[in-house]
Amino acid sequence: MAYKKELWGNMPDGREVYLYTLVNENGVSATFSNLGAVWVTMKVPDKSEKEVDVVLGYDSVSDYLLNPPHFGAPIGRNANRIADARFNLAGKEYKLAANDGNNNLHSGTDLYHDRLWDSQAEEEELGTSVIFSLFSPDGDQGFPGNANITITYTLTPDNSINISYHMVCDQDTVANFTNHSYFNLSGQGSGCAMNQRVWLDADNYTRADEHSIPTGEYTPVKGTPMDFTVMKPIDQDIDKEYEALIYGKGYDHNWVLNNQSGDVSLCAAAESDETGIRMEVYTDLPGMQFYTANFLPKGMVGKEGAIYDRRTCYCFETQYYPNAVNEPKFPSPLLKAGDEYQTTTIYKFSL
Repeated sequence: MAYKKELWGNMPDGREVYLYTLVNENGVSATFSNLGAVWVTMKVPDKSEKEVDVVLGYDSVSDYLLNPPHFGAPIGRNANRIADARFNLAGKEYKLAANDGNNNLHSGTDLYHDRLWDSQAEEEELGTSVIFSLFSPDGDQGFPGNANITITYTLTPDNSINISYHMVCDQDTVANFTNHSYFNLSGQGSGCAMNQRVWLDADNYTRADEHSIPTGEYTPVKGTPMDFTVMKPIDQDIDKEYEALIYGKGYDHNWVLNNQSGDVSLCAAAESDETGIRMEVYTDLPGMQFYTANFLPKGMVGKEGAIYDRRTCYCFETQYYPNAVNEPKFPSPLLKAGDEYQTTTIYKFSL
């Protein structure tokens, strides 16, 4: 195992931005930046042993300072939506930025992936890791408490990216992180990804209204286009006349994962016939947002001049359910003062 650290550019105030490239003994590599702790590249061999980069992104610091789709970004303190951009905790109401209509999406506009994180690389028992740390002060994004946050990416010998999230706060607060990488297993510039196949270990999804706020209902997937319990092409049912697909303009919902034990277990998989690449997702979290990039701006320019468009990729965002902080029936994302938020998601690549 090995890693390389290189200067990539500078922040507007002159601070240096670095890339960390991790490489394992199989020649698989992954690159991350201390700008936003973003996941920049994931290069794996296809069935002809050609190297394929399977995550979308940009080539420059300036583009990542904008990054409206959140390419490769860790999202916190709260991933996904909070209804009416407010929640109550211990009898006090906290107001957040309303950046998605009347709702809060991905914690607002002052995003963690716009910030420079402390960083270091080291050899771990599982492989080579890059560790990013951020201090989030009381009131940051509207959330209570001074929080110390660490995100560790580890490239393992079995071609997995192990993402470990850790947070401790001095007040009761919300802790619900995810990674917002967009995947295309045929390659990041290969065009539409909807012929790729997906499996989700979920018998239910959280029904949502037209603003993507869950109603509180768990809806069975059986007999609906939301059923991925048997692997199928993404585009098999994506344009069916079905409420969730009409509201989301495709798939953009939270699936209730069958594993509710809190153990890290297999929850999703995707495959490309073109490259033969398979990706498996493991997590200890209760939900996952499967999003088919229905709102990517047309003609967006990405890495190596690739043109990105809607449905050229998809996201597997492991998480607590959307609006869980306001929905008592959902697993809670609340973190008690002094307790540790610790969760793991793994993306494993194979042929």
